[in-house]
Amino acid sequence: EGIVPGGGVALIRAIDALDAIETENEDQKTGVNIVRRSLEEPIRQIAANAAADGSIVVQRIRENKGDFGYNARTNEYTSMFKAGVIDPTKVTRVALENAASIAGLLLTTECVLSEEKEDNAGPAMPPGGMGGGMPGMM
Repeated sequence: EGIVPGGGVALIRAIDALDAIETENEDQKTGVNIVRRSLEEPIRQIAANAAADGSIVVQRIRENKGDFGYNARTNEYTSMFKAGVIDPTKVTRVALENAASIAGLLLTTECVLSEEKEDNAGPAMPPGGMGGGMPGMM
């Protein structure tokens, strides 16, 4: 299937296709807006991981065309293909399909169970280091 610009740029470019969708009611319009926002989330998270403002990064990418994107490694805006930031098309497509499938499942499920966070939870693992040891080794 080929490659697409990585770093969430391909998903940002897909947002324009949502403008062509004709909705019949407010619920459908809300659904399209949710998908629109969800397509921005990967680049927002990449930006946050690089200590950048996701809203500014998304806006700057949307103002440009093609493979123009944010390279979190160098903290620069550049051609994603030239920078070597690419994603396989199939991986991007399947990730989007699976996300939509899970969202649909959650919408049709009457309840969701999750673990309650414990306020006084102990450490997940015991402290590191050599425990025990043989006598006379130190």
